[in-house]
Amino acid sequence: MTLDERIRGDIEDAIRSGRLKPGDRIPFEHELVADYGCARATVSKALTELSRAGLIERRRRAGSFVAHPHVQAPVLDVPDIGQVITARGDAYRFALDDRRVRKRLASDELETRGQVIALDGVHHAAGEPFGHETRLIALDAVPDARDVDFSSVAPGSWLLGHVAWSDARHRIAAVPAEPRIAQLLNVAPGTACLQLERWTWRVGTAITWVRQTFPGDRYDLIAEFTPQSR
Repeated sequence: MTLDERIRGDIEDAIRSGRLKPGDRIPFEHELVADYGCARATVSKALTELSRAGLIERRRRAGSFVAHPHVQAPVLDVPDIGQVITARGDAYRFALDDRRVRKRLASDELETRGQVIALDGVHHAAGEPFGHETRLIALDAVPDARDVDFSSVAPGSWLLGHVAWSDARHRIAAVPAEPRIAQLLNVAPGTACLQLERWTWRVGTAITWVRQTFPGDRYDLIAEFTPQSR
């Protein structure tokens, strides 16, 4: 193992273990040079690799800081947020704030004639708020959901594991964080956020609608394309 790999590994271990949390400052380059007895170029190489991996943010004249968890998901997929976060090595949990079984309201986005489960909660990554979720589940399509304790399993994870879907629609928008969501996500009101709305159906029957709001610096949408043959 080269010295720059050792420096990178030590810092990465501190981040993964939680000893360094999102927003914490990494020691300045001259401090790392002194600690490891190496050239500044060696330290710079290690920090560059950590930055490319999305683990730290390098700010000119301010130093380097632990980045907030940042994940990517295909635009046309239905991702399991918890699975994506744990795959990058961060601890994940879903904190349920509210769960109610009620009649569908005229204002609801979910098209169903029966009752719905209305859920509200926050996804956490590496001990920090990652995204807010409001969800409706149609009980006529998913009756088993009535008995599920969504305080111990995230709604999206449970649905992906138990309910097959045939069609989905996404709506994507850039929105400012309204005061309540800003407080839940620990950001300032008005912070630029990515908002995803998703509807899923099974052979024409509505299953769920969800609105997820993420601070704009923590989530990417990606799509891959190949040229069509003529």
